[in-house]
Amino acid sequence: MKTSYREKTYRIALVAMFAALSAIGAFIRIPFPGIPFTLQLFFTTVAGLLLGGELGALSVLVYILLGLIGLPVFTGGGGFSYVLQPSFGYLLGMVGGAFVTGKLTQTKDGKPGFVRVLIACFAGLFVIYLIGVPYLYCICRFYMDKVIGMRVLLVDYFLIFMPTDSIKMVLAAIVGTRLIPVLRKPKKKSAADNSVV
Repeated sequence: MKTSYREKTYRIALVAMFAALSAIGAFIRIPFPGIPFTLQLFFTTVAGLLLGGELGALSVLVYILLGLIGLPVFTGGGGFSYVLQPSFGYLLGMVGGAFVTGKLTQTKDGKPGFVRVLIACFAGLFVIYLIGVPYLYCICRFYMDKVIGMRVLLVDYFLIFMPTDSIKMVLAAIVGTRLIPVLRKPKKKSAADNSVV
């Protein structure tokens, strides 16, 4: 079944909106003892939940591309040289995280339960760290010539962020459970889909 012009426009608008929210979220800082707490991860996760895997990942990718062409949408500015920042791997991970989260919450009735949504959020978070932590290590080791021990890598760049990131995942799951049925309605089968070939 062909996608109508109106539906395409609606999808483009949602992708653009969540790309903007990802950029804004990077600069929204909530006071939290000892750890930077921004809403970027929350918005990229919600993008996967509400837009689905493909469009959610696309919205994060659009955000990254805007930063790479020079717009100051990253916390450290913008420009292609940002790929050499140790934290850039986490941004790439957010593309995969949004995709995985969106795919795992895809159901026939369009109404995944809270537990499923929460598991999907944490699965996406795992993907982000799976990409982000090795990327950080490689940039530090091979570009900055800075050796990071395994213990420091796991504690300072993974475990220390888990409490705040877990809070974001729970909040994203609450929002997603309520809004997924509204924004991700299952496609209706056409007569052609029901016909026997």
